[in-house]
Amino acid sequence: MAEDEGRRAHAVRVLRASAALHEAAATACAADIAAAAGLVCGALKSGGQVLVFGNGGSAADAQHFAAELVGRFEAGRTRRALPALALSSDPSVVTALGNDLGFEQVFARQVEAYGRPGDVALGITTSGTSANVLAAMRTARDRGLRVVALTGRCAGQSMPADVHVAVPEDRTPRVQEVHVTLLHILCELVEEGL
Repeated sequence: MAEDEGRRAHAVRVLRASAALHEAAATACAADIAAAAGLVCGALKSGGQVLVFGNGGSAADAQHFAAELVGRFEAGRTRRALPALALSSDPSVVTALGNDLGFEQVFARQVEAYGRPGDVALGITTSGTSANVLAAMRTARDRGLRVVALTGRCAGQSMPADVHVAVPEDRTPRVQEVHVTLLHILCELVEEGL
């Protein structure tokens, strides 16, 4: 019973910490996520697409976001499929590029292959330091794509992005929790904007 009480207390602490960080993000991130939605809506309205990428949990978030755009976010809403591609989704491509060119190039090379001026590249990195995510964002900028960075706190670090949405936290699990919420908000804003 004492173990159960300890687990319950831990769960309460984590939930409260996550809620507090969501509250902080409401102030820190709202304007930037709105700006990101403007870029995504603009690209999709003009026939562009969204290329989204990240590592580990951020790769899963990228796939989740792409699925919501291609499918739909809100049940009961009818809209056209929106072109979005998670660059971590094809293991043959990712492993071939990692083997042949190095892991730092697994997303940049795909941006080079699929990205066109007017598209949006959305890079997700909780630390803000993932070399392959940063390389892909730089490639996207060089190729005329608009770039959105979704990160944790990156004190003093500039992102190669048009819009940088920085969650004010360093701990990866808490940042990822807020990233999911921010990506859901982005989906809602895109569906409303289109």
